[in-house]
Amino acid sequence: MNKKDSLCKLAKSMSLFLLFTACTSTDKKAEETEKPAAHTVLTIQPQETTRYVSYPASIQGQDVIEIRPRVEGYLEELYVDEGATVKKGQRLFRIASPQFEQEKRVAQAAIQTAQADVDAADMMVRKTRPLVEKEIISEYELEAADYALKAKKAALAQARANLVNAEANLGFTIVSSPSDGIIGTIPYRKGSLVGLNASSPLTFLSSNKAMYVYFSLDEKQLLAFNRQFSGKTVQEKLKNLPAVELLLADGSAYEHTGQVETASGLLTTQTGSANFRATFPNPSALLQSGGSAILRIPRKVDQAIVIPQSCTFEVQDKRMVYLLHKDNRVRSKAIVTTATNDGKHFIVEDGLSKGDIIVLSGTASLKDSVLIAPTQINSKR
Repeated sequence: MNKKDSLCKLAKSMSLFLLFTACTSTDKKAEETEKPAAHTVLTIQPQETTRYVSYPASIQGQDVIEIRPRVEGYLEELYVDEGATVKKGQRLFRIASPQFEQEKRVAQAAIQTAQADVDAADMMVRKTRPLVEKEIISEYELEAADYALKAKKAALAQARANLVNAEANLGFTIVSSPSDGIIGTIPYRKGSLVGLNASSPLTFLSSNKAMYVYFSLDEKQLLAFNRQFSGKTVQEKLKNLPAVELLLADGSAYEHTGQVETASGLLTTQTGSANFRATFPNPSALLQSGGSAILRIPRKVDQAIVIPQSCTFEVQDKRMVYLLHKDNRVRSKAIVTTATNDGKHFIVEDGLSKGDIIVLSGTASLKDSVLIAPTQINSKR
């Protein structure tokens, strides 16, 4: 075999190899096209769920009382510290009281003097009466003695009243708690001059057995509230409200539910909102006056479309899902959603209907018109 024949055979072999490789590649592509990727899908079935409407709220004690002294003086003792839990009648402060102790001693001495004057006037009456009866002196003398006795008795009553007042003032130097609660900030220290007319109270006392939670609704929210809940008046609507929930500042749910009890029902000109107040029990003193929270009003929805958040994606600030069509090809669809309380699902407000089929898994690898192999799953959460 010459060199020319060898080259011809080699060329034929290479041609056959390339043809075989091309056919194999084509077969593989055809095989890949014929085997679409498997994806789980969900057929939309409306279901009953609970929706929440949330409002920023502030927490206040049911009774927030200013603790002020009734007398003026220098602060001598502080029996409690800021944040202390106190009982009704417990001592909180003592004000220096030398002047009030002196007033009490003066009042006691005045009573003794007035009592002596009464005794002397009474003795004069007893001395004068027999002389009048014997007509030794005129009745005028007896009347004058009686009037003098009455005057002395009145002076004695006044002295006793002064003693009561002095004892009261002395008692006011001890400032006690008017109810159970928690002590707030104390802006004064020992030696500070305090009084009823001071710019700041001694402290604040907050009752913490139950707490008020205040929130407000703007005009649109108030209209929605009036439409959603039954009742002719605001008070009737409040009675028909379900128990409300509270999310604390750290995002955790408060263990006790509360009840909305009062509402202004009118929009204030300053803020353009209506004010509402709910009451929550606080047995463990977890809620603190001055704190913030999120109040949530639940509402049952009978025919809600609920989907997992994981099956959605965003395109240009629009939330999207992939819809499965009859040819098993997918197409993206924009939807309007609100989050549920579990943080894992969306309630679809617009964009999906009963019977629609959405892709649940592997949405990141999909694009419009891609053919998939769907696997149906149960529609319940």
